[in-house]
Amino acid sequence: MRATGRPETVRARARSAILPGVTRRDRAQMILARVRAVPEGFVRTYGDVSPGAPRVAGAVLADCEDPDVPWHRIVRADGSLAKGERQRRLLLGEGVPFRGERVDMRAARIPDWAVAAGARTTSRRRERPGQAPRAAGAGNGSGRPVGRGPS
Repeated sequence: MRATGRPETVRARARSAILPGVTRRDRAQMILARVRAVPEGFVRTYGDVSPGAPRVAGAVLADCEDPDVPWHRIVRADGSLAKGERQRRLLLGEGVPFRGERVDMRAARIPDWAVAAGARTTSRRRERPGQAPRAAGAGNGSGRPVGRGPS
């Protein structure tokens, strides 16, 4: 609530969440750069591209008129879509997996380290830096060591 007793709008609260010392324009450019860094076939959340102020990311994307910004790759934290069927069609066209009406976040959400490293992978299984890639067909798919069980 404002000092006047009137409630703030969502947009007004989102705008006030701007980092101290960073202009609105600079913050919007940082958000748009993070959005552009999301590779085809993957998604990030509003909170990923604007930590601590996901509504700011929504306001920036709503105000953006650049047709080259892949806005459809930004989804809600639970995998639901802010722009409905239009966004779903674009994501399906890129091969983003869904579970019902929501994006399968376990498979499609690209981790921070991969975006920072500039990863452009088509594999749904992503290794962390320093982790050896798994050979095709290795193991039993359970993630546990393969060995003899109790006799």
